[in-house]
Amino acid sequence: MTYGGTPSTTFAQSVTDGVAASLAEVDAELARRFPGAPGTRQPVHTVYVPAGAVTPDTPREWGARARALLDEHAPDAASLAAVLDLDPALARPVHERVRAKLEREPVEDLRIDFEDGYGVRGDAEEDEHAAQAARLAAAWGGGASGAGAAPGWAGIRMKCLEAGVRDRGIRTLDIFLTGLMEAGGLPGGLVLTLPKVSYAEQVAAMARLCEEFEKAHGLGPGRIGFEIQIETTQAILGPDGRATVARMIDAARGRATSLHYGTYDYSASCGVSAAHQAMDHPAADHAKAVMQVAAAGTGVRLSDGSTNVLPVGGREAVHAAWRLHHRLVGRSLARAYYQGWDMHPGHLVSRYAAVYAFYRAGMARAADRLAAYVARTATDVQDEPATARALGDYLLRGVDCGALGAGEVAEATGLDRACLERLAGRAAPARAR
Repeated sequence: MTYGGTPSTTFAQSVTDGVAASLAEVDAELARRFPGAPGTRQPVHTVYVPAGAVTPDTPREWGARARALLDEHAPDAASLAAVLDLDPALARPVHERVRAKLEREPVEDLRIDFEDGYGVRGDAEEDEHAAQAARLAAAWGGGASGAGAAPGWAGIRMKCLEAGVRDRGIRTLDIFLTGLMEAGGLPGGLVLTLPKVSYAEQVAAMARLCEEFEKAHGLGPGRIGFEIQIETTQAILGPDGRATVARMIDAARGRATSLHYGTYDYSASCGVSAAHQAMDHPAADHAKAVMQVAAAGTGVRLSDGSTNVLPVGGREAVHAAWRLHHRLVGRSLARAYYQGWDMHPGHLVSRYAAVYAFYRAGMARAADRLAAYVARTATDVQDEPATARALGDYLLRGVDCGALGAGEVAEATGLDRACLERLAGRAAPARAR
C-alpha cells in the first residue's frame, strides 16, 4: 500500500489551542508537584550515632568493627553463604565486595543524632555538641578524604518541633548551620532530618526556618532541604480522615528530600506490642505504602526503618541477627525501599550482603532486557519505556553502591554510563563513589 497526501482532519487549530490553554495550569501544576526522580545517587542506608558519641573516626571505626565481626563469624564466602542462604554463585563476589566496602566506604550516610538516641541534656552541653557536629560535617565535606574516613552524606537529626522541645531543636539547628557557614559553607552532602512530624504545619515551619537562614546568609532559595521522618499515625492519616503525607510534601515547598519511616515510634503509636514491632508488620507495610504513593514522581525519596535486633554475643546470636536483617533488607529492596537505617556496626555486614546480592542476582537479566529494548530485539518480555527506566535505574544503583562494576555493566548491556543515565531518566550524572 502506498501512502501519500495530507490526511483529512476535523479539529481547527483554535480547538487545539483552546485545549492547551484550558490545561495550562494543570501542566504547570504537574511540573511543579511531580518533577520526577532527582537524578543523583541515593545512599543505601543511614547510620544514626548520638551526638555525644560521634567522632571524626566514627565511620572508620564502624567499618573496622564490622570487618572484625565478618572475619570472626563469616570469614569466607562459603560461611557467609551458609549463614545468609546465599546462592553459591553469588557467595564469592558478595563476600569480596562486602569486605572491600567495609574498608573503602563503610558508612554512606551518617546522621548525628540529637533526638531519641541523644536524650535530654543541659543546654550548654547540647550547644557544644551542635557546634562539634558542624565541625565534623564540615571536615567530612560530603566525600571520602581517606579510606573509610568520611561518609558521602552527613548531617543532624534535630529535636522535633513539638512544643516541649521546639526551642531546643531550633537552637541546635541554628548552631549547626551557622557553624557550617563559619567553616566555609554548606557541604554538598548535607542532610537534615526533622523527626516526629504530625502536621503539615510543622513541615511548613521547618521550611520557614530554612528560608530564613538562607536569606540571612545570602544563600540561593531552596539550598537547604530536609528529610521528613514518619513516626506518628497522624503523619499517615489526619484527624479529618485524609491522608497526610502528600500535604507534608507540599508544605515543604520543594525542600523535602526524603521520607524516612520510623519503625518503633510508629509501631508503638499504633499500639503494636514490643515483641511484634518490626519493619514487616502489617501496620508498617500500610504506612510505607501510603508514603510510597504520596512520594511517587515528586522527587522525594523513601527510606525504610531499622531492626533493633543487634548482631552481638556468641556466633549463633550474631548469625541469627544477620539472617533477620538480611531478610528484612531484601524485602525492602523488593518493595522499592532502597535505603534503610542501621543501628550497629554489625548491621553493615548484613546490609551490604543483602544489597549486593539483590543487584548481582538480577544484573544479567536486567542487562539482557535493557540491551534488547535498545536494540528493539524480540525477547520473551516486551518492555516499555517506563520499564526501561526502571532497568536502567536498577543497574545504576548497583554500580553506585559498589555491588556492580561499571565495566561489567557496560559489557553486559553494551551501553556506557551516559546512555544508562538517559534511559533511567536521570536529569544529571550521579556522583561516582
